[in-house]
Amino acid sequence: MRTRDTTLYAAHLIPLAAVWGASYLFIEVAIEELAPTVLMEARLLLATAVLGALLVARDGGRATWLSLRRLWRPTLVLGFLNAAVPFTLIAWGQTRIDSGVAGITIATVPIFVVLLALRFRRSERVSGLRLAGVLLGLAGVGVLAGVAPVGGLAAVVGIVATTTASLCYAAGTLYTQIKLEDISPILIALATTFGGALLLLPAAAVEAPSSAPSLKVIGAVLALAVLGTALAQAVYYRMVPLFGSTRASLISYVVPPVALIYGTLLLDEPLTLGAVLGLGLILAGVALGSGAARRRAAVI
Repeated sequence: MRTRDTTLYAAHLIPLAAVWGASYLFIEVAIEELAPTVLMEARLLLATAVLGALLVARDGGRATWLSLRRLWRPTLVLGFLNAAVPFTLIAWGQTRIDSGVAGITIATVPIFVVLLALRFRRSERVSGLRLAGVLLGLAGVGVLAGVAPVGGLAAVVGIVATTTASLCYAAGTLYTQIKLEDISPILIALATTFGGALLLLPAAAVEAPSSAPSLKVIGAVLALAVLGTALAQAVYYRMVPLFGSTRASLISYVVPPVALIYGTLLLDEPLTLGAVLGLGLILAGVALGSGAARRRAAVI
């Protein structure tokens, strides 16, 4: 049973990491011509169309609409926590930092899950090695921002923005586990993208471009919406009830190295000392803070 569970977990984790790691690459390409709010509104609208079509094909149009109506509150909460705010913060942050650095900061999601669980899931108390892991991971963010970041103060501000996005993702993960345990993953994903698109629409309308973007940017937006949002959201929300919020959030282990590799190889981004040290500290902190290192030792 343990082997089968590990195989199922890997079957979700590896493709999701590859797709989410590439999302920062797609964002980096698209923000050359589109404002962060416009880019993310397009991402959410396209993802909503894809997820809506899948759900309508499965359940029918009326049933899909009734399901969304019943979930109006989670639609707004998840649209805020897991879409509109973090998506925009990441895109805005990437106007100041490299895509690989943005990916590294998102590795703090499991650390914030542990911290938020102290308030909202008191059974998951943190002490000893897990507490040390939380502090180590946060120190990693400090190193990332403080060891001569490329871009100076602007880069520090960008790192703060993307780390705040990580906090939003952690809150959304816990909310999903606590409130939506029995809801279809595709429906949760649709509610998230739909709610995010609604909340972000006014800001995106104000910053709408006066001319059409290039084909390169259109391709990046399509890849970001279909692969990095519609597909990724559906897979992630399936992982939360299957494996729990802490284990699901360990996707953050794999995404940062993938994002760093994409950025270095495809965008010629520099591989800095601060990025390497920050990544190491954050991933070590995640391992200790989430209890993953202890679980691994127990298995071995």
